[in-house]
Amino acid sequence: MGGCTTTANTRAAQVALMGFDVDGVLTDGTLYFSSQGDEIKAFSSLDGHGLKLLQRAGVEVAIISGRSSRALELRAQNLGIAALHMGVEDKRGLMTELAAQRGIVLAQAGYMGDDVVDLPILRACGFSAAVADAHDEVRARVDYVASKGGGRGAVREVCDLILRAQGKWDAAMAEYLA
Repeated sequence: MGGCTTTANTRAAQVALMGFDVDGVLTDGTLYFSSQGDEIKAFSSLDGHGLKLLQRAGVEVAIISGRSSRALELRAQNLGIAALHMGVEDKRGLMTELAAQRGIVLAQAGYMGDDVVDLPILRACGFSAAVADAHDEVRARVDYVASKGGGRGAVREVCDLILRAQGKWDAAMAEYLA
């Protein structure tokens, strides 16, 4: 699908819980390791502010990653994201649990991914998005494809889309545009 379609807006308007993959979505997908074996990740401040805006607007943000890293723990803490789930093999199963714990259905959940391992959760959620440089099979099966790549503003683009679709954009921008 891709692009900003009526379907994407309609589905984004229903999102109460939005999940994001990490490698390739919140980052550009490159894995850096120090000589001591520490994993180093680069995150976009633009994306981070989008996640904060989404949370302030009442949309819960979850990070669901197949990998674990201290860098990700620190970034989630910095952004005030309590729903950090690392080392997850069954992302769809976890999202189903998260939705049930919050008393919502999967139609009210969204997810942004980049690779074929994300397809089960993307297809289960009511709203699905991918980065511009996602795998072809993913881009072909989501509601929205961002114009930007992973770690380069794609997450912010999706956060903004959700805020606009929910009619929360003006309130989110009020303090900046006054």
